[in-house]
Amino acid sequence: MKDRQQVRFCTAPDGTRIAVASIGSGPPLVRAAHWLSHVEHDLASPVWRPWLRELARGHTYVRYDQRGCGLSDRSFAGLSLDLWVGDLEAVVDQMGLERFPLLGMSQGGAVAIAYARRHPERVSHLVLVGAYARGTMRRAGTDAERLEADTMVNLIRVGWGSDNEAFRQVFTNQFIPDGTPEQLRWWTELQRLTASPEGAARTLQAFHEVDVVELAAGLDVPTLVMHARGDASVSFDAGRELAALIPGARFLRWRARTTFCSKASRRGRCSSTSCAPSSRPSRQRWCRAPRR
Repeated sequence: MKDRQQVRFCTAPDGTRIAVASIGSGPPLVRAAHWLSHVEHDLASPVWRPWLRELARGHTYVRYDQRGCGLSDRSFAGLSLDLWVGDLEAVVDQMGLERFPLLGMSQGGAVAIAYARRHPERVSHLVLVGAYARGTMRRAGTDAERLEADTMVNLIRVGWGSDNEAFRQVFTNQFIPDGTPEQLRWWTELQRLTASPEGAARTLQAFHEVDVVELAAGLDVPTLVMHARGDASVSFDAGRELAALIPGARFLRWRARTTFCSKASRRGRCSSTSCAPSSRPSRQRWCRAPRR
């Protein structure tokens, strides 16, 4: 992979400017946006760089900063699934893409699902990594779970991008629990660069309310769902639920504490002992009983 990438801007239907980056060469591969991205900063990231290297191998890998994040406009008004899907539509149209595989990671999974339902003729394959069909508030079954979700939003308001070890432990342990000191420093800097504390809190709050259960159940596209058993950010059960919803979806799971394998080696493979690299990932397909 050549490190050079092209960064351009497109305009969403409401006038918000979205930063778009492409890297590599070959058939397009598109990633729906998730929060905590910065198309320039990610290129040097000890966490994301291995992903960029592998996904741009033999492809033109297209990704963009979600509204309110990175180089995109810091717009947080009326955040919703429809707005996020509109941003993806603007990116695809700007790039002149006709048909492509679509990748949705974490919160971006719901955006990818909604886009695939809206534009089935454009999505050749769907890959969902560490994703979910229902946001945290939609999944919460107890008052304690709802309080935990609200508490995380408020912690972001007061501790986002802070060097305070207590705040940093809360955020980083969810995403890169086995992170090296370099990765932890990068994660803190990413928070500062990506969004304001209030913007990050409002974005997470909006994602908490996402529900694409009906959309996922109506998909008609070859789909791979990937999830780590020990993912602290999005529970394994949420990934399993998503795979069971999508007709014919293939489910790949592995033993790890994070879906994003933060200790990736230079060759893009996870070197963390918690990822059990010697064990073979489990693959399974889901079927659903007929409705009565």
